[in-house]
Amino acid sequence: MESISQLAPFLLMFVVIYFFMIRPQIKRQKQEKKFAAELKKGDKVVTKSGMHGKIVELNDADQSCVIETLAGKIKFERSAISMEMSRKLNTPAPVSNK
Repeated sequence: MESISQLAPFLLMFVVIYFFMIRPQIKRQKQEKKFAAELKKGDKVVTKSGMHGKIVELNDADQSCVIETLAGKIKFERSAISMEMSRKLNTPAPVSNK
């Protein structure tokens, strides 16, 4: 009985760490994979380094894409894409009741 009471704080700590750190990270990784898989030609995107451009080519074999920017065409890994701007720009702005 005494060993269970000594072990309880460690179990509680693990449960808290799992629900506040590990589980959200796993969820975020799944969302990023889904996002990368749903990219298509013509999407306006922003890379994780902040570069804006439009997808002109997708390569499924090596999970890369070619983005056209003002500087020219650049090849990126799909995982380097941060967000897709086309959907974000097409969503209506929230209306405030002031």
